[in-house]
Amino acid sequence: MPHPVEIIGCLISFLRKKVEFFAGGNTFYLRVGGALITFLVTGLSTLCCWFLEQLFFLNSSLMPRQIIFLILILALASSLASKSLFISAFNIINALNESDSIDHIQRARKKLTHIVGRDVENLDRQEILRATAESISENAIDGIFAPLFWMMIGMLLWKLSPVFPGPLSMVWFFKSSSTIDSMIGYKEGNLLWLGQAGARLDDTLTFLPCRLVLITLPFISHSFSKAQSLIKMAWIDGSKDLSPNSGISEAIFAHCAGIRMGGMNTYKGKNVFKPLLAKNAPKANIKSIKKVINLSLKLQIVWVSVFSTLYLVLA
Repeated sequence: MPHPVEIIGCLISFLRKKVEFFAGGNTFYLRVGGALITFLVTGLSTLCCWFLEQLFFLNSSLMPRQIIFLILILALASSLASKSLFISAFNIINALNESDSIDHIQRARKKLTHIVGRDVENLDRQEILRATAESISENAIDGIFAPLFWMMIGMLLWKLSPVFPGPLSMVWFFKSSSTIDSMIGYKEGNLLWLGQAGARLDDTLTFLPCRLVLITLPFISHSFSKAQSLIKMAWIDGSKDLSPNSGISEAIFAHCAGIRMGGMNTYKGKNVFKPLLAKNAPKANIKSIKKVINLSLKLQIVWVSVFSTLYLVLA
């Protein structure tokens, strides 16, 4: 059975072809078409999940509550990308651990393409490590913490009324938006207009989770007094990035894990300089990448514990 993201991706590709055919290069029609794609994909994803919530999870007469709970947990877990993200990171690390030969560097570059959008064919060992650290830091928000945040919003909505969208609806509302952004949210060609609505929605939905990571990660990695200064430095560094979220997410992991990030990247042959983050910290190495992964895992546990406690208190 295909993963829900694959189904959403097929729908986006189908709608994109239709919109580009009818728009014929007209920028206004491309913008409108992009907005329609965003509305249809996120709306259908949310509606399907809401229907499942109403049919199964809120109607315990259809099956035992234990089975309903298990289905809900599995459905929610499918929205989290922590396993695939960390496996990809460790595959890169393992390739670099074995040898510095050109064959292992090439293997690491190939593995790296699974988690980055930059050109990798000319990256040396150090640049591969930097790209890995940056990608884990950025994708942790989109793939882990933003979904957890919107799950909790769905649980709180259920507390208000069982007819409201629940955790499954809200998390796949976010995931569908994120998938739209990852597929058509680029500033090139037709996508400059076609992906505008999806990119803006994704930025909006990621805004609060990103800031929540900013103010919680330092408290599980450093003392209370140190955490406050880390938040301030990460905010200053991350705000220099053109993206409202990726710079902040990379900056807080850079400062908490003690890794210098940023610098020159190449995207489709074009050089792009990204602001330096934690510029006085050491360059990325295998140990510091593992620290980023460990910090992310620890923060997941804290978030789930706090969210679960909050839900029980409000019960």
